[in-house]
Amino acid sequence: MIQSMTGFGKSVVQIPNKKITVELKSLNSKNFDLNARIPSQYREKELDLRNIISASLGRGKVDLSIYVEYTGEQTSTNVNTEVVKTYMDQLRNIVNASEVELLKMAVKMPDALKTIREEIDEEEFKAIEKGVDEALTEINNFRTDEGQALEKDLNLRISNIKDLLDKVIKMDPERVEGVRERLRKGIEEIKEQADESRFEQEIVYYIEKFDITEEKVRLDNHLDYFQKTLNSADSNGRKLAFISQEIGREINTIGSKSNYAPMQQLVVQMKDELEKIKEQILNVL
Repeated sequence: MIQSMTGFGKSVVQIPNKKITVELKSLNSKNFDLNARIPSQYREKELDLRNIISASLGRGKVDLSIYVEYTGEQTSTNVNTEVVKTYMDQLRNIVNASEVELLKMAVKMPDALKTIREEIDEEEFKAIEKGVDEALTEINNFRTDEGQALEKDLNLRISNIKDLLDKVIKMDPERVEGVRERLRKGIEEIKEQADESRFEQEIVYYIEKFDITEEKVRLDNHLDYFQKTLNSADSNGRKLAFISQEIGREINTIGSKSNYAPMQQLVVQMKDELEKIKEQILNVL
């Protein structure tokens, strides 16, 4: 079963004095690309979180956001009392103002507030890991649901190409006869001037040039292989992309060899279906 690279997951973890919210969002990308927006006290654990997320999601452009809300009396920012008092003393010599007004001015001055760097303990990091695991479970469920929709659409497109290929196969004898008829008319015009052995060589050349038997067989095999890969247990967008390139190569060759307008119209329809497949594969994990 395939998975999409698009997904969203969220988790909220409550610990003493803090509520930690973890959000994960992913979009399609050729490789794993993580953008982490986390509080500075958790930066030392960023590599650990990156490894956890990478192992679970595999590929994709991933945004990790961690928000911390203090729910108790504890705060990491305190008033720098001595600095504020010094500012107030200096301001008294400059302006005639009440103590309240002086305090309002002082707390706006540099270094009036000091932020205490918090050290993350193991219990807190375990809580964050739990939040990340829960968000990963949610985003993977999202990706699986999206993958089911992708799988349904891709199977439909491949089936459409198979139906068009069946029409090409049924039309081929008619096409070959049309080519023979055009050759026959051309031959009648130059028959008196043509060298017999040279003439036979040209016939063989044109028959081989317009023959699409191998392309029809290979295209059918590629379509079967695509569906087999699509329905396998693992999600492999890169492999599907490679097979779609091979499908496109055979379709293009049939189009260039067909030399028959009704068949070329079928080829155009196959190309249209294949372009839609390629667009969808960009989002497959």
